[in-house]
Amino acid sequence: MNKDLLSIDDLSREEMESILATARKDFLDLSRRDIKKVPTLRGRTIIDLFYEKSTRTSTSFELAGKRLSADVINVKADSSAVGKGESLKDTVLTLNAYAPDIIVIRHPHVGAPAFIARYTDAHVINAGDGKGGHPTQCLLDIFSLQREYGELQGLKVAIVGDILHSRVARSNIAGFRKMGMEVTLVAPPALLPRGVETLGARVSHTLDVLDDVDVVYLLRMQKERHGSTILVPSLREYIARYCVGRRHLKRGQKVLHPGPINRGVEIEAELADSGENLILQQVEAGLAVRMAIMYRIIVDAAALQDTAGARAVQAVAD
Repeated sequence: MNKDLLSIDDLSREEMESILATARKDFLDLSRRDIKKVPTLRGRTIIDLFYEKSTRTSTSFELAGKRLSADVINVKADSSAVGKGESLKDTVLTLNAYAPDIIVIRHPHVGAPAFIARYTDAHVINAGDGKGGHPTQCLLDIFSLQREYGELQGLKVAIVGDILHSRVARSNIAGFRKMGMEVTLVAPPALLPRGVETLGARVSHTLDVLDDVDVVYLLRMQKERHGSTILVPSLREYIARYCVGRRHLKRGQKVLHPGPINRGVEIEAELADSGENLILQQVEAGLAVRMAIMYRIIVDAAALQDTAGARAVQAVAD
């Protein structure tokens, strides 16, 4: 792995497979043990820096660090010096003075993780940057699909909902295609990004396309990112055309959702509670995959340092 995980594009397919194999082999069953902890990152320090509200991602990263036996510090923007006007740069410089090993950041602005990586020696993991990307969500989604389907080459996925404002969609389109999956985007035209054809996915404006896919991936309407612009005629009309229920699915199809879910908007309550969805499996996968990411980012960096050191010694000897 690279020093930082800022985008799913930072990883090759082989690196993605390696992380997922580590999650499957070393961490997936940890939650079922009496002692749910391993000493892998004992003595390491992880700072979770969240500028946006979160339940699944923040809890998952915190628990992942603690189960690896690291010291975990949670910094929430609304209860830190950020609320007093401190800049992102000064916040990171302050935190870097504590010599953390990993900084996990969620921020409303695209590019914030890459920005802070310039001002810290720590490994930086992007936990979501505005509409930019969410690479760890993509990895846990792929992990969940592998557990359900095995080989993913040729698997057909429809991503349905507010794609324009979704960092999950951007990461998943790239990550799914890298794994050999076929992606179709389903949304009203106003909720698709400009230049969507360059993303390498098919586009549909109706749920009819669900008949031809294996997996339905639902996204919520991200009203907090819409601002004052009205992008759909009405929420009622959107629900009528794009809310997915069990009647839209064919036998064997599975539904994923990154959460939080809005029952009755993008997913009907009956489907949200049914065996057709893998939502809780995604949550379980998130813990194992994030443990694997933090483990690999530390271990791979140490291995690179050891290799560089050995080469330096050999060069002197020669």
